[in-house]
Amino acid sequence: MRSSTTEQRLVVRARLILAAAAGATTAAIAQQLGIRAATVSQWRGRFAAQRLRGLQDRPRSGRRRRYGEEVERRILALLDQPPPSGYSSWNGRLIAQALGTVSARQIWRTLARHRISLQRRHSWCVSTDPQFAAKAADLVGIYLSPPDHAVVLCVDEKPSIQALERAQGYLRLPNGQALKGFNHEYERHGTTTLFAALNVSTGQVKAGHYHRRRRRDFLDFMNDLVSDYPRQEIHVVLDNLSTHKPKRDRWQARHPNVHWHYTPTHASWLNQVEIWFNILTRQALRGASFTSPRQVREAIDRFLAAYNAQAAPFEWRKRVVHSVGLKKYYGDLRH
Repeated sequence: MRSSTTEQRLVVRARLILAAAAGATTAAIAQQLGIRAATVSQWRGRFAAQRLRGLQDRPRSGRRRRYGEEVERRILALLDQPPPSGYSSWNGRLIAQALGTVSARQIWRTLARHRISLQRRHSWCVSTDPQFAAKAADLVGIYLSPPDHAVVLCVDEKPSIQALERAQGYLRLPNGQALKGFNHEYERHGTTTLFAALNVSTGQVKAGHYHRRRRRDFLDFMNDLVSDYPRQEIHVVLDNLSTHKPKRDRWQARHPNVHWHYTPTHASWLNQVEIWFNILTRQALRGASFTSPRQVREAIDRFLAAYNAQAAPFEWRKRVVHSVGLKKYYGDLRH
């Protein structure tokens, strides 16, 4: 009764029993606590029969269930049907209208119980490369067990990075508060192209800035990259872009220590530098404001310096994927 966290209904019952133990009559207890005498008699009797356990509420069946399993089956079955004319997908209101006797709240409860999102869409990119298994296994082997004294580099480019100048400042609200942020309007100031190479064993990234992504730009970046490893075997992971695969590769003939490893078609996720591009976008480019491509390049260089100071290699973790023909060779890259 003295506890500050006890439910009030239990406090009243405790006071009732203590007053009865002190010799007070049922009528006097009812008047003192402001409850009915019948209520006092009920709890005195239950306490006398069951002691402290008798002061707890008895189990109740609760509110009668309004919707049964049959309604749930109707909701799920309706999702397999095309939506009404004029609509591209179902929503809670349309389902309620179609069923007629089921509330929209019940529909959302059912969808949440089955973890169904009417807005979420599944998308996939399945490689049609007939040599997918062999190429994927080659890349996985390079990542997990690189050749002795060799360097493994993941190379790719991020083209057309826009220099967007976003209007920023303060917005004064009617209640007097001020919000700092960006206006939805922006001005374009050109683009720049970034070439990057990720060292698989160290996680270090080397980058180069170019105006375009032509074959000559790619080879210029590769010349700079190869000069860092003059007496080592270099294994380079690339995608199938035409600038990476010329018909007559004179550059390759002059650099016999460089070996190309191409990802399967539509399988750029096997190239680890793509993960770094995603990190760059999220942490340095998204939402930023630039007035020229030069500012974009400077921002990338600052991020690159900060990233390389604490870089670590990515870890290759295999996981189960429910895709026919890919389970054996599919993997997941995590930082």
